[in-house]
Amino acid sequence: MTITLFADALVASLLVATIITCYVLTKRIERLKADEAGMRQTVGALIAATDTAERAIAGLKLTLGDCDRTLAERLQTAERYAADLAAQIEAGQDVMERIGQIVSAGALVSQKAAGDATTGARTPAAQAAPTPVSRMANAAQSAAAIRARAARRLEGHAA
Repeated sequence: MTITLFADALVASLLVATIITCYVLTKRIERLKADEAGMRQTVGALIAATDTAERAIAGLKLTLGDCDRTLAERLQTAERYAADLAAQIEAGQDVMERIGQIVSAGALVSQKAAGDATTGARTPAAQAAPTPVSRMANAAQSAAAIRARAARRLEGHAA
């Protein structure tokens, strides 16, 4: 009987150990299931975020294409304007050179007229026509003023 009692006590203690182990394992399984649910929520949120990011990237690619086309058009327009402006500046410089030649010629004429006046070698016909010389001098002065103004404007646009 002692052996039976001893065997029954041993079986009872093993059953208690098994019950405790089962209880501990049940709690662990419950925690794992709770972690699994949390993990599924996390994975679902990650998939949703990935989908949103892919849509955003597609939108950004479209926007980038539009910006690239717009920038190319604006660059072409700017290049045309730059070429037109360069041509206009060159034409303006040609005009300024011509005005400079006119001013130089006018200065030579006025110097010659001043030289004739100081020498007293004026003929009656030369004394009767002082107006063209003064007109030429006025034209030369006006041309010089226009040239100076145009030079200032060109310097202002170049800056």
